[in-house]
Amino acid sequence: MAEKEAVIKEKVEEAGIFDFAGLYGFAYSWLVSQEDYGLVEEKYSEKVSAAERDLEIEWKASKKLSDYFKIELGMKYNVSKMSEVEVEIDGVKKKMNKGRVIIELKGTLIRDPESKWDANPLYKFFREVYDKYVVPQRVDASRDKVMSDVITLKDSIKAFLDLSGKRR
Repeated sequence: MAEKEAVIKEKVEEAGIFDFAGLYGFAYSWLVSQEDYGLVEEKYSEKVSAAERDLEIEWKASKKLSDYFKIELGMKYNVSKMSEVEVEIDGVKKKMNKGRVIIELKGTLIRDPESKWDANPLYKFFREVYDKYVVPQRVDASRDKVMSDVITLKDSIKAFLDLSGKRR
């Protein structure tokens, strides 16, 4: 069985005016186009009441680093009391959203994602020895890559939200 190690959890919160469609597209583009992750939307739920919407969206993105290492990023959007508003940006009226968005990011390092080392107990023993004595620097470098990707994505999302909300 593949060995999963939760490496990092981060959270972004924003209340006020933001461009949700732009945020959604930005995060998708960062993961898929820029960083070459495979992305699956595991959950999309929407509750509409009067002029407000609540959304809950869960993404799972994964990227193979090597035959032995794989990164998995979990991303959960929780949007509450989102309504459409019209704002003026640089003299041009534009439709934006007002509400609260919370984005939770989780980075996981997966070793032996295809469970090649689980064929028998001897292989499991060799995997332990391999992890501990042969490739500890690669394990650390892979953890660092997971942390770097999650922190970079979080910082990019915060910058996007700051830019889209402050330009009104």
